[in-house]
Amino acid sequence: MKSGYIASPAFYLPGVSVSVIDDSTRVHLGNNQDYINASHIRIVNSEEEYFYIATQGPLPGTIEDFWQMVSENNSNVIAMITRELEGGIIKCYHYWPISLKKPLELRHFRIFLENYQIFRYFTIRMFQVVEKSTGASHFVKHLQFTKWPDHGTPASADYFIKYARYVRKSHITGPVVVHCSAGVGRTGVFICMDVVFCAIEKNHSFNIRDIVAQMREQRSGMIQTKEQYHFCYEIVLEVLRKLLTLD
Repeated sequence: MKSGYIASPAFYLPGVSVSVIDDSTRVHLGNNQDYINASHIRIVNSEEEYFYIATQGPLPGTIEDFWQMVSENNSNVIAMITRELEGGIIKCYHYWPISLKKPLELRHFRIFLENYQIFRYFTIRMFQVVEKSTGASHFVKHLQFTKWPDHGTPASADYFIKYARYVRKSHITGPVVVHCSAGVGRTGVFICMDVVFCAIEKNHSFNIRDIVAQMREQRSGMIQTKEQYHFCYEIVLEVLRKLLTLD
């Protein structure tokens, strides 16, 4: 497995494993069946199925593999839940072009930045991913949440709620690709909340502990800290309060 960022051990949740990894969920690349530090995540809630790829933030040596993964899975949305540099520490290497005029040239792919918008709590970028050998291309919306602090959890649940809902609204094809640095902590929070928000909108029941258990069966240590786990409940309470206010 290609790796780089080291995740801290996940907190213990009684009856929920933190160490089980199912090899069948690992994301394979190409005909050689090579794989990177990424896992297919399938969550079932109220007979609805939700599909994601939870992955480590790209390293200098895995940027090509990352875009190959996005292309092969026909994913049209990337949810990036970290800044590149936090507290003087590199959390994720810059894996996209910074100029509208100059694409990112990789061995097998050419990535164009079509446009971007910077908002108070997240940045939207639209990329065109071109496979050099065939000329085939598809568009990918890159949504980077920028208000998660160096330590702890966001001060405002409202920002994260709006961000997560925008990601869901933008999703069209393939699994949503979600990453932070190691691809387990904030990534787990996002996936859990996306499932919960969908359940609330459809008036379905949900169990956060069960969702976390499903994630951890497929990728080790999803939702790393007690603070992140508590933050999930804070977000849900905020959503429900808003719904009651509307009533």
